[in-house]
Amino acid sequence: MRAGNDKTAVVTTLAALATAERAELLARWRRVHGAPPPKSLSVGFLRKALRYEAQVAACGGPTRQVLRDLKRQATSDTAASPKAGLAPGTQLVRQWNGQTYRVTVSEAGFVMEGQTWTSLSALARHITGAHWSGPRFFGLGKGTRQAAVQQAVLRPGLVRP
Repeated sequence: MRAGNDKTAVVTTLAALATAERAELLARWRRVHGAPPPKSLSVGFLRKALRYEAQVAACGGPTRQVLRDLKRQATSDTAASPKAGLAPGTQLVRQWNGQTYRVTVSEAGFVMEGQTWTSLSALARHITGAHWSGPRFFGLGKGTRQAAVQQAVLRPGLVRP
C-alpha cells in the first residue's frame, strides 16, 4: 500500500473513532486486542487507546530501544528519585526577584528553609507562584544537569562533602 493511502486510512479511522458510540468502540477493541476491554474504561479512554493503535498500525510503534528505556526506567529506583543525578549535600542556589534561595539535596528530597520538598518543580512553583520545570528553574535543564553538578562541585561553598 502506498504511504498516501495509509495516511488517508488513518485519517478516516481517526475521524470514525471521534464519533463512534460505546458499542462500536468495544467491538473495535475486541478486533484490535482479541479480547474485551476492562469494564471500567470510559468512552474517552477507549477512543484514545484505539487512536493510538490505529496510528501504530499505520506508522509503526516505539522502537525497541525506546521500549527498553521505558522498561528500565519503570523498574529503576533512581527513575522515580526526585534528585536523580544530584548527590546528597549538593546545594543549588537561585536568585529570583532580588532574593537568593539556597536548596540542599538530601536523601528525602530538597530542603529549603527547613522544609523538605519532593521535587524541584514543586519548589520552583512555591518560589515563583507559577508552573516551572524545577530542573530548568535551577539551571539543571535537559542535557545540563550533569555539567551543572560537576560545575557546582568545583565551586567552593556550593557543595558540602
